[in-house]
Amino acid sequence: MWIVLVGLALGVLIGLAVPNVLPASFASYLSIALLAALDSAFGGIRAGLEGNFVPLTFVTGLVSNAILAALLTYVGNKMGVPLFDAALFAFGFRIFQNLGAIRHHLLDRWTHSRVKLR
Repeated sequence: MWIVLVGLALGVLIGLAVPNVLPASFASYLSIALLAALDSAFGGIRAGLEGNFVPLTFVTGLVSNAILAALLTYVGNKMGVPLFDAALFAFGFRIFQNLGAIRHHLLDRWTHSRVKLR
């Protein structure tokens, strides 16, 4: 799990340190790539808390999510159909689902530790 947090922090620091301006035409690709990365990061944190984190699964999920999202966005742009919205909805749903599971896991851990103290 620590590798996910370190990678996320490193990515944010690099992103803040590198003054790079992308053309507006890449905005949809960048936003969907960010959602794919966040989905994988929250999925990795959830798997780490549940004790079944596998680095290879994390990396392949990150890459495949990013490629699929980019392809959906590209094909949608070429066809004039907002396929970007489908990826946006799917990643958003999974992010909130993973965040809810992380919250439940941490609350369960916290309540069990309080019960043991009594």
